[in-house]
Amino acid sequence: MTGLLWETAEEINENLAKRVRNIRKRRKISQEELSRRSGVSYGSIKRFESSGQISLLSLTKIAMALDCADEIRGLFTDVPYQSIEEVIREKR
Repeated sequence: MTGLLWETAEEINENLAKRVRNIRKRRKISQEELSRRSGVSYGSIKRFESSGQISLLSLTKIAMALDCADEIRGLFTDVPYQSIEEVIREKR
């Protein structure tokens, strides 16, 4: 890893959980309803929204249930190269 990190991994996850919770509330979907729609247990959704802890598979299911799957699909798609060496290695 390069560069300075201003947030911990836990803080990034907690902020992600807040954004997902805000989307859920904006769409007037309860945690129970999101559980039903996504197939992710109510307890997992509750834990995610309070702590940011969730498996990638469950996060993907939640994103799909909230019609936000493109957000998951877009992760790591437009990551710029950090050096010419990265470009050369990728071409091999």
